Amino acid sequence: MKMQDSVSWNIILHGLLDQDAFEEGLQLYTQARRIGFDPNTSTLLLLIQAYRSLRAFDEGLKFHGYLIRGGLWSLKSVQNSLLCMYTEIGMEYAENLFEELYEKDVISWSVMIRGYVHHDEILFALNSFNKMATDVGIEADGQTMVSILKGCTNLGDIRLGKSFHGFSLLRGLNYDLFVGNALVDFYCNCTDVASAIRVFSEMYHKNLVTWNSLLCGFVHNEMYPEAFTLFSSMEKSGFVADEVTLVNLIQSCKVVGVLRQCNLIHSKVIQQGFQSNEFAMNSLIDAYGKCNQINYACKVFCQIKRPDVVTWGTMISGFTHCGMPDEAVSVYREMRASVDKSSPVTLLNLIEACALSAELRISNWAHGIAITMGLASHVVLGTAILDMYSKCGAIVECRRVFDQISMKNVVSWSAIISAYGLNGLPRDALSLLSEMKASGFKPNSVTTLSVLSACCHGGLVDEGLSIFNDLANNGAEMKLEHYSCLVDLLARSGHLVDALDIIKHIPVGMNPSASAWGALLSACRNYEDSEFTDRALSQILELEPTSTAGYLLASNIYAARGSWVDAFGMRSLVKRRGIKVVPGFSLVHASNNAYRFAAGDLNHPLSHMLCPVIEQLHLCMKKEVRATTFVS
Repeated sequence: MKMQDSVSWNIILHGLLDQDAFEEGLQLYTQARRIGFDPNTSTLLLLIQAYRSLRAFDEGLKFHGYLIRGGLWSLKSVQNSLLCMYTEIGMEYAENLFEELYEKDVISWSVMIRGYVHHDEILFALNSFNKMATDVGIEADGQTMVSILKGCTNLGDIRLGKSFHGFSLLRGLNYDLFVGNALVDFYCNCTDVASAIRVFSEMYHKNLVTWNSLLCGFVHNEMYPEAFTLFSSMEKSGFVADEVTLVNLIQSCKVVGVLRQCNLIHSKVIQQGFQSNEFAMNSLIDAYGKCNQINYACKVFCQIKRPDVVTWGTMISGFTHCGMPDEAVSVYREMRASVDKSSPVTLLNLIEACALSAELRISNWAHGIAITMGLASHVVLGTAILDMYSKCGAIVECRRVFDQISMKNVVSWSAIISAYGLNGLPRDALSLLSEMKASGFKPNSVTTLSVLSACCHGGLVDEGLSIFNDLANNGAEMKLEHYSCLVDLLARSGHLVDALDIIKHIPVGMNPSASAWGALLSACRNYEDSEFTDRALSQILELEPTSTAGYLLASNIYAARGSWVDAFGMRSLVKRRGIKVVPGFSLVHASNNAYRFAAGDLNHPLSHMLCPVIEQLHLCMKKEVRATTFVS
């Protein structure tokens, strides 16, 4: 164009800025300023939006000065747009500008309220709303209510949120789509799903955000079957899932562990073309891993051209969850060759894999990586390393790692107590509890469980009962697993009547678990009490009908008594119900290696060497028992 006037400049600038080409638009605006360009109001608003989107706040301040000098500052829309920009910088800047405004409309107040909520200054937002509605007399609009409901969501105050819900109904704002979405989100986050469903069903108009808000609420509140049902209704209503929908459904698949559902959502990801969405693909890998379908997870992983650190870490976690620590370690080695640097989360995944393998040599290698990265003294990774060495039976290393943690917390103290208890040092575990209290830390439910478990493994009945009563009387939170552990402690030592009495007096709202009855049943194997055996077995089979533990334990008890018909009946029941039997195994450490021997596995490379030795040991044990019996 030979003649470029203000109209043509406004058109080209408006086109660029409206299409979010902010950098190019601002460069062109600077060029236009040199020739005396006079922007219109629409262009001014887009320029302020560009400075805000690019977070070019210094240039935005200069532009504010230009508006004042050019006499453009008095435009209400320009003032509110600048106010919106200043809320991004900090509320003190916005407050100064807000006080300078001669006339404040509902948009000005809404911008301030939204800014306070964005900066998590909820009380200031509530005070501003109250002042706007009462002192100034300006009626709130839908955007104001969305911001204030978001503030109530952040506070988690359901009573306050319900009052604003009532305010919305009085003002007729419940017909506003965005207010409805905010209400659904609020109730879901406050765990009042019934109210969220009621709001959802009463909405005249719904969009994809509406469906996703309720779907997220179902997943957040662990209502996974309801999430899948809602997704089906959503598709029937003509809405197409986006990445938010699919990721939430994948999270549900991960918890439910149903392969069919996971495959269905995977097909939706492919149909919608989200294979390049890293979050969706990582979620799929994680879900397949949690469903114990590591082959599917590997296929998804191989489809990603450039996996990032999160993808690698998810794959490592999947192998660990599926009981394949060696493969997890191999993936970590491959990752280090492909990615410039690891992340603390990925290292944590590696440490979990090493804890599962229980190989000291590999664990030392992982510990060395943590030291190299400068993370070994960090409380989270340090505690994980401590737990890893505990699984390896290296209690000296556990204590060394614990002492090197710079900022210990209750979790790290609980971990070291648990480590000593699991490795046959219950007295040391009790000493650490006293040391923990002296350091100013109050035991929590995890600590209590660690101490009780240590007493249980060490046969310290009196100490365990004393600690349980002491912690309970001092306000420590007692959960079902603590009572189950106490039952196990009493049952192991032969106090079957006392153990049953504990089960009977578990507080209201806590139904005795299968682990508590299992502890009682296990004790019956040693103390041969048929009345307790039958009672405990019936409870276990009712609580966990698909778990092999109760069936096999009962079968062994019957076999030990010579009741071969009953023993065979238990084994037959397992087969008829199609319950998969997972064989037990022994883990033997030798020369920094861990050797796993499954029960009945004669194909192990070392079986031909060990079986004769074990038979000799068995004969020696029998001779020792006979000799002891004869002497006594």
